[in-house]
Amino acid sequence: MTDNKRQSVGGKAQGLGPASTATGPGMATAMVPLEAALSGAIGARVRITTAPPVSSTLEGTLFTACPITNLVAINTSNQSAPAGSANQTQPSDYHIIPISRIQSFQLLSLAPSSNSTDGPFTNASPALHALDIRALKAREASAVAKLQENEARRGKGVTREAQDLFDAFSRTMPARWDGTSIVVADAVVIAKPYRVDDCRPLVAGDSAALTRVRKVLEMERKKIELRNASAAMGNTNHFARHAGAAQGGAGAKDRVAVPNHLDTSSAPAPRKGG
Repeated sequence: MTDNKRQSVGGKAQGLGPASTATGPGMATAMVPLEAALSGAIGARVRITTAPPVSSTLEGTLFTACPITNLVAINTSNQSAPAGSANQTQPSDYHIIPISRIQSFQLLSLAPSSNSTDGPFTNASPALHALDIRALKAREASAVAKLQENEARRGKGVTREAQDLFDAFSRTMPARWDGTSIVVADAVVIAKPYRVDDCRPLVAGDSAALTRVRKVLEMERKKIELRNASAAMGNTNHFARHAGAAQGGAGAKDRVAVPNHLDTSSAPAPRKGG
């Protein structure tokens, strides 16, 4: 993003000559305001002198000028590469300077990319390529169609059991919703409450499709009943285990060890003669 910004505003420096300067602590020149000159010189070679009490002169490539924080960054490395070049991985030495501390600013040379007439992002790094609008529209249409298909497969105002039956049919045969009824292969419709007797053919005399759908429906209803019974049994066992553990803990607290005073098997026998 920073490189794009540097390239997009780099062309502004064309209106500034190498002799364009701004003097005074944070003041505008008679030619170009300091903020505008800095923004237009991004990527160019500049010389910046800061105001007292700590006055210094820095010369290098202006990396960025932020109008929000009022800070500029300058790369003073002698091997600094211009924006968009392939040598931007070389070591750099950046200095952050508040705009209010700039006493003078001089543009030494324009950014190399500022002379390009092909657009501000010609030398952007990484390179920017044109978007394939047709491919993007096709991808969008495919995603929308998939969402619409998923929405059409979800029944409106039906029970979880009805949705499970629909999903089971749709895995092996074409299925769609017609209100709260399930239409299988456009040949058989299954009305609520989705029992075997609720199946009827859409085409009179199509007994083969009706028989097949009824067999599948009967099998899927048995699977659902087994799953429900297994889940109910698991919940019952879980409750019983927790209840038994709770009762066992309470019984353990009530039990107290009482010595048996009637047991004299271990008592020593009395000796005769005292």
